[in-house]
Amino acid sequence: MYDMKALYEAESVAHAIQLRLEHPEAQIIAGGSDVLVQMREGKRAGKELISIYMLDELRGVSLDEEENIRIGSLTSFSHITRDPIIQKYINVLGEAVDMVGGPQVRNIGTIGGNTCNGVTSADSASTLHAWEAIIELTGAEGTRRVPIKDFYLRAGKVDIRPDEIQTAILIPKASYDRTAGYYFKYAMRNAMDIATTGCSVNCRLSSDGKTFERVRIAYGVAGPVPMRAPSAEAAATGKPVSAETVEQFSLAVLNDINPRDSWRASKALRQHIAVELARRCLLESVKRCGGEIHEAV
Repeated sequence: MYDMKALYEAESVAHAIQLRLEHPEAQIIAGGSDVLVQMREGKRAGKELISIYMLDELRGVSLDEEENIRIGSLTSFSHITRDPIIQKYINVLGEAVDMVGGPQVRNIGTIGGNTCNGVTSADSASTLHAWEAIIELTGAEGTRRVPIKDFYLRAGKVDIRPDEIQTAILIPKASYDRTAGYYFKYAMRNAMDIATTGCSVNCRLSSDGKTFERVRIAYGVAGPVPMRAPSAEAAATGKPVSAETVEQFSLAVLNDINPRDSWRASKALRQHIAVELARRCLLESVKRCGGEIHEAV
């Protein structure tokens, strides 16, 4: 059924790194929900595979000593959605990955695989960008951490060195503290479809709920890689929580995004959708922060 040259099973992170060095052309496989499909299509025919699926040390969600959220790279989408730490501090990530494929895919697919694919339409990617995630990579020279905005190099290409595997994704406390967000996936169908455009927004309000202390927004399928919209963030941060600010915020995304024409949607349609999604996501984020939109006086 699958045309593969060889399959090597890693017994530990150190063993996986060793296998990477011994077989530099081999493809890492975790859940396999993407790699095996591609192999059946003939895109990876005759490849060597290094399976890291048995490395339970790379599964689970925890808080470290600085209260940063640590998500093991082999944690499945279903696990993330149900995890109490995710539900308490960053529920929007659970909601976002719950839109990946169907139940079978979410049970086997992993957050590490979703990010390492480097595709702009990955449902986790825009939310991880909006929450300023940090990618942990482990290799022969030790561990390094890369901000997710620097991890995505170009379409389908991420910053993983030949001897490395991704071991975790970190959400800094400074990114989730007193913050709430919302993700909107616009697609042709309500389920089992790739995003035409995905938008993730989060905000932090002042103690009186009248000012945006901080706003973050990121998109999928608005450029070759998932991307933040800094002009929109600047248009809202420090401004009144008002309908006028929301409008300025949503229009400002056009300064940053660069969607393409494709058979799924034209560039003009994606731009229109991006503005509307920015508005809806910020309004919902304000509600989740316990705030309300004030009309300008």
